[in-house]
Amino acid sequence: MGIILILLLIVAMGAVVFAVIKGLHAFANLEPENVDENGVPLSLKVQNKAMFARVKWQAIAILLVAALLLLSQTA
Repeated sequence: MGIILILLLIVAMGAVVFAVIKGLHAFANLEPENVDENGVPLSLKVQNKAMFARVKWQAIAILLVAALLLLSQTA
């Protein structure tokens, strides 16, 4: 069970890194003139989506670490 949790944790950490890189890429390519119908820059939407994805994957990684800690204490 511990091996599965560790593998899932590695996947979650990889997803965090991917979301951070995607957000940084959107930030680096900010084009204020490229806006949607509400006047919001499209790259800002990508940044926000990447931020929420990063937070989601970080929460999942924290839960997996907590599960590993609980598993290690009962073993």
